[in-house]
Amino acid sequence: MISREPTIERLATAKSLLLTPFGLDESHLTKALNEIKAHQVDEADLYFQYTRSEGWSLEEGIVKTGSFSIDQGVGVRAVSGEKTAFAYSDDISEASLLDAARTVRTISSAAQSKRTKAASTKIAGSRKLYAGVDPIATLDSTTKVELLGKVEKLARAKDPRIIQVMAGLASEYDVVMVARADGTLAADVRPLVRLSVTVIAEQKGRREVGSSGGGGRFGLAYFTDAQIEEYVNQAVHAALTNLDARPAPAGEMTVVLGSGWPGILLHEAIGHGLEGDFNRKGSSAFSGRIGQRVAAKGVTVLDDGTIADRRGSLNVDDEGNASQKTVLIEDGILKGYIQDNMNARLMGVKPTGNGRRESYAHVPMPRMTNTYMLGGDKDPQEIVKSIKKGLYAVNFGGGQVDITSGKFVFSASEAYWVENGKIQYPVKGATIVGSGPECLKRVSMIGNDMKLDSGVGTCGKEGQSVPVGVGQPTLRIDGLTVGGTA
Repeated sequence: MISREPTIERLATAKSLLLTPFGLDESHLTKALNEIKAHQVDEADLYFQYTRSEGWSLEEGIVKTGSFSIDQGVGVRAVSGEKTAFAYSDDISEASLLDAARTVRTISSAAQSKRTKAASTKIAGSRKLYAGVDPIATLDSTTKVELLGKVEKLARAKDPRIIQVMAGLASEYDVVMVARADGTLAADVRPLVRLSVTVIAEQKGRREVGSSGGGGRFGLAYFTDAQIEEYVNQAVHAALTNLDARPAPAGEMTVVLGSGWPGILLHEAIGHGLEGDFNRKGSSAFSGRIGQRVAAKGVTVLDDGTIADRRGSLNVDDEGNASQKTVLIEDGILKGYIQDNMNARLMGVKPTGNGRRESYAHVPMPRMTNTYMLGGDKDPQEIVKSIKKGLYAVNFGGGQVDITSGKFVFSASEAYWVENGKIQYPVKGATIVGSGPECLKRVSMIGNDMKLDSGVGTCGKEGQSVPVGVGQPTLRIDGLTVGGTA
Protein backbone atom coordinates (compact mmCIF):
# COMPACT_ATOMS: atom_id res chain seq x y z
CA MET A 1 0.00 0.00 0.00
CA ILE A 2 1.38 3.40 -0.97
CA SER A 3 0.67 6.10 1.65
CA ARG A 4 0.18 9.71 0.63
CA GLU A 5 2.03 12.70 2.01
CA PRO A 6 0.28 13.72 5.31
CA THR A 7 -0.99 17.13 4.15
CA ILE A 8 -2.39 15.71 0.89
CA GLU A 9 -4.00 12.87 2.88
CA ARG A 10 -5.73 15.31 5.24
CA LEU A 11 -6.90 17.54 2.39
CA ALA A 12 -8.37 14.49 0.65
CA THR A 13 -10.24 13.52 3.83
CA ALA A 14 -11.52 17.08 4.31
CA LYS A 15 -12.69 17.40 0.72
CA SER A 16 -14.49 14.05 0.87
CA LEU A 17 -16.47 15.17 3.93
CA LEU A 18 -16.83 18.92 3.41
CA LEU A 19 -16.86 19.63 -0.34
CA THR A 20 -17.71 16.62 -2.51
CA PRO A 21 -21.03 15.70 -0.79
CA PHE A 22 -22.27 19.24 -1.46
CA GLY A 23 -21.14 19.53 -5.07
CA LEU A 24 -18.25 21.85 -4.23
CA ASP A 25 -14.62 21.94 -5.28
CA GLU A 26 -11.71 24.38 -4.97
CA SER A 27 -13.09 26.58 -7.76
CA HIS A 28 -16.12 27.37 -5.59
CA LEU A 29 -13.86 28.37 -2.70
CA THR A 30 -11.90 30.68 -5.01
CA LYS A 31 -15.14 32.21 -6.27
CA ALA A 32 -16.35 32.96 -2.73
CA LEU A 33 -13.01 34.48 -1.71
CA ASN A 34 -12.96 36.63 -4.86
CA GLU A 35 -16.42 37.93 -3.91
CA ILE A 36 -14.91 39.13 -0.62
CA LYS A 37 -11.82 40.56 -2.30
CA ALA A 38 -14.01 42.67 -4.60
CA HIS A 39 -13.80 45.09 -1.66
CA GLN A 40 -10.53 46.12 -0.04
CA VAL A 41 -9.89 43.82 2.93
CA ASP A 42 -6.69 42.84 4.72
CA GLU A 43 -7.60 39.19 5.21
CA ALA A 44 -10.35 36.75 4.31
CA ASP A 45 -10.85 33.06 4.93
CA LEU A 46 -13.31 30.17 4.76
CA TYR A 47 -13.35 27.64 7.59
CA PHE A 48 -15.12 24.33 6.98
CA GLN A 49 -15.66 21.85 9.81
CA TYR A 50 -17.12 18.39 10.31
CA THR A 51 -17.34 17.10 13.90
CA ARG A 52 -18.59 13.77 15.16
CA SER A 53 -18.79 13.41 18.97
CA GLU A 54 -19.74 10.63 21.35
CA GLY A 55 -19.98 10.51 25.13
CA TRP A 56 -20.76 7.87 27.76
CA SER A 57 -21.15 8.29 31.51
CA LEU A 58 -21.58 5.73 34.28
CA GLU A 59 -22.81 6.31 37.81
CA GLU A 60 -23.96 3.92 40.52
CA GLY A 61 -23.04 1.01 38.30
CA ILE A 62 -25.29 1.93 35.39
CA VAL A 63 -24.88 3.95 32.22
CA LYS A 64 -26.60 7.25 32.97
CA THR A 65 -26.05 8.95 29.62
CA GLY A 66 -24.99 8.06 26.12
CA SER A 67 -24.80 10.73 23.44
CA PHE A 68 -23.82 10.99 19.80
CA SER A 69 -23.85 14.07 17.58
CA ILE A 70 -22.72 15.27 14.17
CA ASP A 71 -22.21 18.92 13.33
CA GLN A 72 -20.90 20.55 10.18
CA GLY A 73 -20.78 23.99 8.67
CA VAL A 74 -18.68 26.83 7.32
CA GLY A 75 -17.54 30.15 8.73
CA VAL A 76 -16.72 33.06 6.40
CA ARG A 77 -14.58 35.94 7.64
CA ALA A 78 -13.25 39.24 6.33
CA VAL A 79 -10.85 41.48 8.26
CA SER A 80 -10.16 45.14 7.58
CA GLY A 81 -7.76 46.83 9.99
CA GLU A 82 -8.89 45.64 13.38
CA LYS A 83 -12.51 45.18 12.31
CA THR A 84 -13.86 41.70 11.64
CA ALA A 85 -17.00 40.73 9.74
CA PHE A 86 -18.10 37.13 10.19
CA ALA A 87 -20.94 34.92 8.99
CA TYR A 88 -21.50 31.18 9.37
CA SER A 89 -23.94 28.54 8.23
CA ASP A 90 -24.61 24.87 8.86
CA ASP A 91 -25.73 24.71 5.23
CA ILE A 92 -22.65 23.95 3.14
CA SER A 93 -23.59 24.99 -0.39
CA GLU A 94 -22.42 27.36 -3.09
CA ALA A 95 -25.39 29.66 -2.45
CA SER A 96 -24.63 29.88 1.29
CA LEU A 97 -20.93 30.49 0.63
CA LEU A 98 -21.56 33.32 -1.81
CA ASP A 99 -24.24 34.87 0.36
CA ALA A 100 -21.92 34.88 3.37
CA ALA A 101 -19.06 36.24 1.27
CA ARG A 102 -21.15 39.18 0.05
CA THR A 103 -22.27 39.86 3.62
CA VAL A 104 -18.82 39.99 5.22
CA ARG A 105 -17.19 42.05 2.46
CA THR A 106 -19.34 45.02 3.48
CA ILE A 107 -16.86 45.56 6.32
CA SER A 108 -15.02 47.69 3.77
CA SER A 109 -16.95 50.19 1.68
CA ALA A 110 -14.03 50.86 -0.64
CA ALA A 111 -14.38 48.84 -3.83
CA GLN A 112 -11.28 47.64 -5.59
CA SER A 113 -10.36 49.90 -8.50
CA LYS A 114 -8.83 47.06 -10.48
CA ARG A 115 -9.46 43.39 -10.98
CA THR A 116 -8.10 41.27 -8.15
CA LYS A 117 -5.32 38.97 -9.22
CA ALA A 118 -6.10 35.35 -8.47
CA ALA A 119 -3.90 33.97 -5.71
CA SER A 120 -1.99 30.80 -6.52
CA THR A 121 -2.80 27.88 -4.23
CA LYS A 122 -0.29 27.29 -1.42
CA ILE A 123 -0.64 23.95 0.33
CA ALA A 124 0.21 24.00 4.05
CA GLY A 125 3.51 22.39 5.01
CA SER A 126 3.83 18.69 5.78
CA ARG A 127 3.74 17.33 9.32
CA LYS A 128 1.99 14.58 11.26
CA LEU A 129 1.73 15.10 15.00
CA TYR A 130 -1.04 12.52 15.48
CA ALA A 131 -2.79 9.82 13.49
CA GLY A 132 -5.95 10.86 11.66
CA VAL A 133 -8.03 8.10 13.22
CA ASP A 134 -11.71 8.25 14.11
CA PRO A 135 -11.50 7.40 17.84
CA ILE A 136 -15.22 6.66 18.06
CA ALA A 137 -14.67 3.65 15.81
CA THR A 138 -11.66 2.29 17.72
CA LEU A 139 -13.89 0.45 20.25
CA ASP A 140 -17.45 -0.83 19.93
CA SER A 141 -20.21 0.41 22.27
CA THR A 142 -20.23 -2.72 24.42
CA THR A 143 -16.49 -2.46 25.05
CA LYS A 144 -16.79 1.24 25.93
CA VAL A 145 -19.43 0.48 28.57
CA GLU A 146 -17.34 -2.40 29.90
CA LEU A 147 -14.38 -0.02 30.20
CA LEU A 148 -16.41 2.32 32.40
CA GLY A 149 -17.62 -0.65 34.46
CA LYS A 150 -14.00 -1.67 34.96
CA VAL A 151 -13.24 1.80 36.33
CA GLU A 152 -16.01 1.55 38.90
CA LYS A 153 -15.19 -1.99 39.99
CA LEU A 154 -11.52 -1.14 40.41
CA ALA A 155 -12.22 2.05 42.39
CA ARG A 156 -14.63 0.37 44.81
CA ALA A 157 -12.14 -2.44 45.40
CA LYS A 158 -9.44 0.02 46.45
CA ASP A 159 -11.03 0.97 49.77
CA PRO A 160 -14.36 0.31 51.54
CA ARG A 161 -14.71 4.05 52.17
CA ILE A 162 -15.32 4.64 48.44
CA ILE A 163 -19.12 4.90 48.31
CA GLN A 164 -19.69 6.34 44.85
CA VAL A 165 -17.87 6.25 41.51
CA MET A 166 -18.57 8.32 38.40
CA ALA A 167 -16.78 7.72 35.12
CA GLY A 168 -17.03 9.35 31.72
CA LEU A 169 -15.65 8.55 28.29
CA ALA A 170 -15.64 11.13 25.49
CA SER A 171 -14.47 10.79 21.88
CA GLU A 172 -14.37 13.30 19.04
CA TYR A 173 -13.46 13.17 15.36
CA ASP A 174 -12.90 16.68 14.04
CA VAL A 175 -12.05 17.49 10.40
CA VAL A 176 -11.32 21.09 9.39
CA MET A 177 -10.31 22.82 6.16
CA VAL A 178 -9.13 26.41 5.77
CA ALA A 179 -9.03 28.37 2.49
CA ARG A 180 -7.47 31.83 2.70
CA ALA A 181 -7.54 34.75 0.31
CA ASP A 182 -3.74 34.58 -0.02
CA GLY A 183 -4.11 31.14 -1.62
CA THR A 184 -3.32 29.03 1.44
CA LEU A 185 -5.20 25.74 1.59
CA ALA A 186 -4.87 23.64 4.74
CA ALA A 187 -6.66 20.81 6.48
CA ASP A 188 -6.44 18.89 9.74
CA VAL A 189 -7.95 15.65 11.01
CA ARG A 190 -8.08 15.85 14.81
CA PRO A 191 -8.96 12.89 17.02
CA LEU A 192 -9.55 13.61 20.71
CA VAL A 193 -10.39 11.30 23.62
CA ARG A 194 -10.75 11.71 27.36
CA LEU A 195 -11.48 9.38 30.26
CA SER A 196 -12.54 10.96 33.57
CA VAL A 197 -12.87 9.35 37.00
CA THR A 198 -14.49 10.90 40.10
CA VAL A 199 -14.91 9.10 43.42
CA ILE A 200 -16.60 10.01 46.69
CA ALA A 201 -15.19 8.66 49.96
CA GLU A 202 -17.01 8.70 53.30
CA GLN A 203 -15.69 8.35 56.82
CA LYS A 204 -17.52 9.13 60.07
CA GLY A 205 -20.16 11.14 58.19
CA ARG A 206 -17.57 13.21 56.29
CA ARG A 207 -17.49 13.01 52.49
CA GLU A 208 -14.67 14.05 50.18
CA VAL A 209 -14.19 13.95 46.41
CA GLY A 210 -11.21 12.89 44.32
CA SER A 211 -10.84 13.17 40.55
CA SER A 212 -8.43 12.10 37.84
CA GLY A 213 -8.32 11.24 34.16
CA GLY A 214 -6.54 11.95 30.93
CA GLY A 215 -6.48 11.62 27.18
CA GLY A 216 -5.10 13.09 24.00
CA ARG A 217 -5.16 12.90 20.21
CA PHE A 218 -5.32 9.15 19.64
CA GLY A 219 -7.72 6.20 19.76
CA LEU A 220 -9.42 4.60 22.76
CA ALA A 221 -6.88 1.77 22.87
CA TYR A 222 -4.73 4.20 24.87
CA PHE A 223 -6.83 3.38 27.91
CA THR A 224 -5.16 0.10 28.85
CA ASP A 225 -5.77 -1.65 32.18
CA ALA A 226 -2.56 -0.10 33.53
CA GLN A 227 -3.61 3.42 32.45
CA ILE A 228 -7.09 2.99 33.94
CA GLU A 229 -5.59 1.80 37.24
CA GLU A 230 -3.30 4.84 37.35
CA TYR A 231 -6.28 7.21 37.01
CA VAL A 232 -8.27 5.27 39.62
CA ASN A 233 -5.36 5.27 42.09
CA GLN A 234 -4.97 9.04 41.73
CA ALA A 235 -8.68 9.74 42.26
CA VAL A 236 -8.97 7.39 45.27
CA HIS A 237 -5.78 8.77 46.83
CA ALA A 238 -7.05 12.34 46.55
CA ALA A 239 -10.41 11.51 48.14
CA LEU A 240 -8.93 9.48 51.02
CA THR A 241 -6.27 12.12 51.66
CA ASN A 242 -8.90 14.82 51.98
CA LEU A 243 -10.81 12.72 54.55
CA ASP A 244 -7.94 13.43 56.93
CA ALA A 245 -7.39 17.04 55.86
CA ARG A 246 -7.40 19.83 58.44
CA PRO A 247 -8.36 23.47 57.88
CA ALA A 248 -5.69 25.29 55.88
CA PRO A 249 -3.63 28.03 57.61
CA ALA A 250 -3.89 31.52 56.14
CA GLY A 251 -1.36 34.27 55.54
CA GLU A 252 1.74 35.06 53.49
CA MET A 253 4.04 32.07 53.20
CA THR A 254 6.29 29.94 51.05
CA VAL A 255 4.31 27.81 48.61
CA VAL A 256 5.64 24.83 46.68
CA LEU A 257 3.64 23.83 43.61
CA GLY A 258 3.74 20.25 42.37
CA SER A 259 4.66 19.30 38.80
CA GLY A 260 2.20 18.71 35.95
CA TRP A 261 -1.39 19.93 36.33
CA PRO A 262 -0.50 22.79 38.77
CA GLY A 263 0.81 24.41 35.57
CA ILE A 264 -2.82 25.53 35.20
CA LEU A 265 -1.82 28.43 37.45
CA LEU A 266 0.90 29.32 34.93
CA HIS A 267 -1.64 29.03 32.09
CA GLU A 268 -4.21 31.29 33.71
CA ALA A 269 -2.08 33.82 35.57
CA ILE A 270 0.66 34.27 32.97
CA GLY A 271 -0.32 32.56 29.70
CA HIS A 272 -3.46 34.60 29.00
CA GLY A 273 -1.52 37.78 29.69
CA LEU A 274 0.88 36.83 26.88
CA GLU A 275 -1.81 36.49 24.20
CA GLY A 276 -1.43 38.99 21.37
CA ASP A 277 -4.86 40.64 21.50
CA PHE A 278 -4.50 41.75 25.12
CA ASN A 279 -1.02 43.10 24.47
CA ARG A 280 -1.95 44.91 21.25
CA LYS A 281 -4.73 46.68 23.15
CA GLY A 282 -2.42 47.44 26.09
CA SER A 283 -4.71 45.68 28.55
CA SER A 284 -2.21 43.04 29.73
CA ALA A 285 0.22 43.38 32.62
CA PHE A 286 2.89 42.31 30.09
CA SER A 287 2.07 44.94 27.41
CA GLY A 288 5.10 46.72 25.94
CA ARG A 289 7.59 44.72 28.00
CA ILE A 290 9.39 42.67 25.33
CA GLY A 291 13.07 42.39 26.31
CA GLN A 292 12.41 43.23 29.95
CA ARG A 293 12.84 40.97 32.97
CA VAL A 294 9.42 39.71 34.01
CA ALA A 295 10.44 36.63 36.00
CA ALA A 296 13.22 35.22 38.13
CA LYS A 297 16.35 33.84 36.48
CA GLY A 298 15.84 30.26 35.37
CA VAL A 299 12.18 30.76 34.46
CA THR A 300 11.58 29.77 30.82
CA VAL A 301 8.01 29.48 29.56
CA LEU A 302 6.99 28.06 26.17
CA ASP A 303 3.82 27.53 24.21
CA ASP A 304 4.25 24.46 22.03
CA GLY A 305 1.58 23.14 19.69
CA THR A 306 3.94 20.59 18.11
CA ILE A 307 4.13 17.88 20.81
CA ALA A 308 2.99 14.55 19.37
CA ASP A 309 -0.43 13.25 20.46
CA ARG A 310 -1.01 16.00 23.03
CA ARG A 311 -4.47 17.39 23.73
CA GLY A 312 -3.41 20.96 22.93
CA SER A 313 -1.40 20.15 19.79
CA LEU A 314 -2.41 20.99 16.21
CA ASN A 315 -0.92 20.16 12.82
CA VAL A 316 -2.23 23.54 11.67
CA ASP A 317 -4.12 26.18 13.62
CA ASP A 318 -7.61 27.35 12.67
CA GLU A 319 -6.20 29.91 10.24
CA GLY A 320 -4.13 27.36 8.30
CA ASN A 321 -0.77 28.22 9.90
CA ALA A 322 1.53 25.49 11.20
CA SER A 323 1.61 25.37 14.99
CA GLN A 324 4.96 26.23 16.56
CA LYS A 325 7.11 26.01 19.64
CA THR A 326 7.20 29.63 20.81
CA VAL A 327 9.51 30.86 23.57
CA LEU A 328 7.52 33.39 25.58
CA ILE A 329 9.85 33.95 28.53
CA GLU A 330 13.53 32.91 28.46
CA ASP A 331 15.58 32.88 31.67
CA GLY A 332 13.18 35.48 33.07
CA ILE A 333 13.22 37.82 30.02
CA LEU A 334 10.01 38.38 28.03
CA LYS A 335 10.67 37.29 24.43
CA GLY A 336 7.31 37.40 22.67
CA TYR A 337 3.58 36.90 22.60
CA ILE A 338 1.14 34.30 21.29
CA GLN A 339 -0.23 35.52 17.95
CA ASP A 340 -2.99 34.89 15.44
CA ASN A 341 -2.97 36.47 11.96
CA MET A 342 -4.82 39.70 12.69
CA ASN A 343 -2.98 40.68 15.87
CA ALA A 344 0.37 39.71 14.40
CA ARG A 345 -0.28 41.92 11.35
CA LEU A 346 -1.35 44.86 13.49
CA MET A 347 1.67 44.47 15.79
CA GLY A 348 4.11 44.06 12.89
CA VAL A 349 5.24 40.55 13.81
CA LYS A 350 4.73 37.05 12.42
CA PRO A 351 1.84 34.81 13.52
CA THR A 352 2.87 31.97 15.85
CA GLY A 353 0.29 29.39 14.78
CA ASN A 354 -2.03 30.18 17.70
CA GLY A 355 -5.17 31.29 15.84
CA ARG A 356 -7.85 29.08 17.38
CA ARG A 357 -11.65 28.92 17.42
CA GLU A 358 -14.17 26.67 19.12
CA SER A 359 -15.98 25.85 15.90
CA TYR A 360 -16.99 27.12 12.45
CA ALA A 361 -19.52 29.35 14.23
CA HIS A 362 -16.78 31.33 16.02
CA VAL A 363 -14.07 33.79 15.00
CA PRO A 364 -10.42 32.87 15.65
CA MET A 365 -8.34 34.61 18.29
CA PRO A 366 -4.89 34.06 19.82
CA ARG A 367 -5.09 31.07 22.16
CA MET A 368 -2.62 28.83 23.95
CA THR A 369 -1.89 25.23 22.89
CA ASN A 370 0.42 23.40 25.35
CA THR A 371 1.92 25.98 27.73
CA TYR A 372 4.62 24.95 30.17
CA MET A 373 7.72 25.98 32.12
CA LEU A 374 11.01 24.18 31.57
CA GLY A 375 12.61 22.25 34.42
CA GLY A 376 15.56 23.37 36.53
CA ASP A 377 18.26 21.56 38.49
CA LYS A 378 16.69 20.96 41.93
CA ASP A 379 15.46 17.64 43.28
CA PRO A 380 11.73 17.95 44.12
CA GLN A 381 12.29 16.45 47.58
CA GLU A 382 14.99 19.04 48.24
CA ILE A 383 12.50 21.79 47.37
CA VAL A 384 9.90 20.47 49.83
CA LYS A 385 12.58 20.05 52.52
CA SER A 386 13.54 23.71 52.07
CA ILE A 387 10.18 24.89 53.46
CA LYS A 388 10.43 26.13 57.05
CA LYS A 389 6.68 26.76 57.28
CA GLY A 390 4.47 26.71 54.24
CA LEU A 391 2.16 24.97 51.83
CA TYR A 392 2.85 22.15 49.38
CA ALA A 393 0.11 22.28 46.74
CA VAL A 394 0.12 19.04 44.76
CA ASN A 395 -3.01 19.60 42.70
CA PHE A 396 -5.42 22.38 41.80
CA GLY A 397 -9.12 22.78 41.18
CA GLY A 398 -10.64 25.91 39.67
CA GLY A 399 -9.37 29.46 39.56
CA GLN A 400 -9.89 32.96 38.25
CA VAL A 401 -7.59 35.62 36.83
CA ASP A 402 -7.85 39.29 35.86
CA ILE A 403 -5.90 39.70 32.60
CA THR A 404 -5.29 43.43 33.06
CA SER A 405 -3.74 43.21 36.52
CA GLY A 406 -2.58 39.60 36.42
CA LYS A 407 -4.17 38.94 39.82
CA PHE A 408 -5.39 35.40 40.39
CA VAL A 409 -7.18 33.18 42.90
CA PHE A 410 -6.79 29.38 42.77
CA SER A 411 -8.12 26.62 44.98
CA ALA A 412 -5.86 23.71 45.88
CA SER A 413 -7.65 20.34 45.64
CA GLU A 414 -4.76 18.47 47.29
CA ALA A 415 -2.31 20.27 49.57
CA TYR A 416 -0.17 19.67 52.64
CA TRP A 417 1.14 21.76 55.53
CA VAL A 418 4.94 21.57 55.83
CA GLU A 419 7.13 22.53 58.80
CA ASN A 420 10.91 22.25 58.99
CA GLY A 421 11.00 20.40 55.70
CA LYS A 422 8.56 17.68 56.73
CA ILE A 423 4.99 17.15 55.56
CA GLN A 424 2.78 17.40 58.66
CA TYR A 425 -0.77 16.79 57.43
CA PRO A 426 -3.10 17.37 54.47
CA VAL A 427 -5.09 20.62 54.45
CA LYS A 428 -8.43 21.55 52.93
CA GLY A 429 -9.79 24.88 51.73
CA ALA A 430 -6.47 26.46 50.72
CA THR A 431 -6.65 29.19 48.09
CA ILE A 432 -3.58 30.69 46.44
CA VAL A 433 -3.88 34.45 45.90
CA GLY A 434 -1.40 36.56 43.98
CA SER A 435 -0.32 38.38 40.85
CA GLY A 436 1.01 36.47 37.83
CA PRO A 437 3.87 38.87 37.06
CA GLU A 438 4.86 39.12 40.73
CA CYS A 439 4.51 35.37 41.22
CA LEU A 440 7.08 34.70 38.47
CA LYS A 441 9.59 37.02 40.13
CA ARG A 442 9.32 35.10 43.40
CA VAL A 443 10.25 31.70 42.00
CA SER A 444 13.30 30.70 44.07
CA MET A 445 13.71 26.97 43.26
CA ILE A 446 12.88 25.04 40.07
CA GLY A 447 12.65 21.26 40.07
CA ASN A 448 14.16 18.88 37.54
CA ASP A 449 10.85 17.03 37.17
CA MET A 450 9.00 19.00 34.46
CA LYS A 451 5.82 17.13 33.61
CA LEU A 452 2.88 17.83 31.32
CA ASP A 453 -0.66 17.25 32.55
CA SER A 454 -2.44 13.99 31.76
CA GLY A 455 -4.59 15.51 29.00
CA VAL A 456 -7.67 17.02 30.61
CA GLY A 457 -7.41 20.79 30.07
CA THR A 458 -10.07 22.97 28.45
CA CYS A 459 -9.51 26.72 28.19
CA GLY A 460 -12.28 29.29 28.09
CA LYS A 461 -11.92 32.77 26.59
CA GLU A 462 -14.64 35.17 25.46
CA GLY A 463 -17.21 32.38 25.50
CA GLN A 464 -15.12 29.95 23.42
CA SER A 465 -13.65 26.67 24.74
CA VAL A 466 -10.69 24.82 23.20
CA PRO A 467 -8.58 21.85 24.38
CA VAL A 468 -5.19 22.78 25.84
CA GLY A 469 -2.26 21.32 27.74
CA VAL A 470 -0.28 22.67 30.70
CA GLY A 471 2.87 21.65 32.52
CA GLN A 472 5.61 22.67 34.89
CA PRO A 473 8.23 21.28 37.27
CA THR A 474 7.98 21.47 41.05
CA LEU A 475 8.36 25.17 41.97
CA ARG A 476 9.09 27.03 45.17
CA ILE A 477 7.51 30.49 45.25
CA ASP A 478 8.26 32.79 48.19
CA GLY A 479 5.78 35.16 49.77
CA LEU A 480 2.50 34.03 48.24
CA THR A 481 -0.76 34.76 50.05
CA VAL A 482 -2.74 31.71 51.12
CA GLY A 483 -6.37 32.19 52.00
CA GLY A 484 -7.24 29.36 54.35
CA THR A 485 -10.03 28.21 56.64
CA ALA A 486 -8.06 28.27 59.89
